[in-house]
Amino acid sequence: MKINYRLIVFQDINNKKYFFCKSTLNTKHKIKINNKSYDLYKMEISRFSHPFYIGHRTHNKITGRIDKFNKKYNY
Repeated sequence: MKINYRLIVFQDINNKKYFFCKSTLNTKHKIKINNKSYDLYKMEISRFSHPFYIGHRTHNKITGRIDKFNKKYNY
């Protein structure tokens, strides 16, 4: 069995940023960059849009909701 290990473009669909990585992933889409054609894999979240990597802290908002609930129901 032959493994097709090749360069693939992973693209974040939220902000259209992309990066290259070698993979055996099968894809349906293609993209042309610098007159070369690459297989394209579209991702919903990556290091370009994940809150941990871009500096957003969502745990503070969650803590605020819990405190608000406890205050409302006298816990």
